[in-house]
Amino acid sequence: MSKKDLKLSTFAEFRLPPEVYYGQGALSTLKDVVPCLGSKVLIISDEVMEQIGHVERCVTYVQKAGAAHVTYMGVNTEPTDVYVDEALQMLQEQNCDLIVAVGGGSCIDTAKAVAVVATNGGYIGEYVGGQKPITKEPVPLIAIPTTAGTGSEVTSVTVITNTTADVKMMIKHPAFIPAVAIVDPLLTVTSPPKVTAATGVDALCHAIEAYLSRMAQPLTDTLSLEAIRLISSSIRRAYQQGEDLEARDRMALGSMQAGIAFSNASVCLVHGMSRPIGALFHVPHGVSNAMLLPAVLEYTLEACIDRMAVIGRVIKPELEGQDDQKAAQAAVQEIKQLCRDLNIPNMKTWGIDESRFRKVLDKMAQDALASGSPANNPRVPTHEEIVKLYEYCYDYDY
Repeated sequence: MSKKDLKLSTFAEFRLPPEVYYGQGALSTLKDVVPCLGSKVLIISDEVMEQIGHVERCVTYVQKAGAAHVTYMGVNTEPTDVYVDEALQMLQEQNCDLIVAVGGGSCIDTAKAVAVVATNGGYIGEYVGGQKPITKEPVPLIAIPTTAGTGSEVTSVTVITNTTADVKMMIKHPAFIPAVAIVDPLLTVTSPPKVTAATGVDALCHAIEAYLSRMAQPLTDTLSLEAIRLISSSIRRAYQQGEDLEARDRMALGSMQAGIAFSNASVCLVHGMSRPIGALFHVPHGVSNAMLLPAVLEYTLEACIDRMAVIGRVIKPELEGQDDQKAAQAAVQEIKQLCRDLNIPNMKTWGIDESRFRKVLDKMAQDALASGSPANNPRVPTHEEIVKLYEYCYDYDY
């Protein structure tokens, strides 16, 4: 895909939260923004965040703001419709008028769904594809990420698993954009190496796919490339030395930039194929993206040599002056090396049963295509090609 294919003569849309606070110590702004948005807070998080003290830190600032609060700590896997229903019930029973989500993408995506359903009614699955219109403003949401990965704090997307159909529902609408995003890299220091690796590759995937997407635009290109630069140069340090604040700072900023980029330019084939793996085999989102990224880039490369060459030169500045073919191929090799360095497992190593995996290949390919994301890929796959890619990725050698 060349730059002329971006159709720069047409207009583009660009959205992000009205307020974004980022940097070391940014969590303290919570005491200032809460009074502007509500008087009783529902804090949505998980047991891990409670154990390591992040929830208590938020509670302290909510209390300093003079607001009452209740907590829902039930988000202990990828976000599901069950969590949404439970948290929504608590919000309604306790008459909360503000939500604070603290945690990874699962906590924030759950909170987004609750915020919208609380004012617009129905079941979260009814909003897929715009079936049920969103006509009312959501409950205000303050999103506080504790990983440098999903970028959910700045996106207009929520991904919720339908536990009946075993399908990850990707729902996109401006109403899902949080009212406030607070990105404090100090909260990511407690993220263990495996989580740092998985969420970090997820953020890198967001940036790469936003740049390669058929819906890319100049503003998202700027953010994507800077995110790729920050993440690729910092992720190994954050993984190996979790208390390296400079690395954590760069990862948090890169993840946020990647989130803004893909929210406005969309993701592509990796995410389309990743969601069914998470829904059927309960693989965390960041891990399933990482499992697919190198192989999908190999498949896509021939359709986006020029753009992959730019990515290659951002990751390795010494490639400047090399022709596009070499720089593009080097980009893929660098990403494969990164996955090796971060000990990213393939599906077989993760423990996905091969016989069950093969039985659901058609369903996974169908669900991937139905998500719409593969259509944004520079090279758009058929059902059969997606099946072959899944098979190739099962025991992929990075």
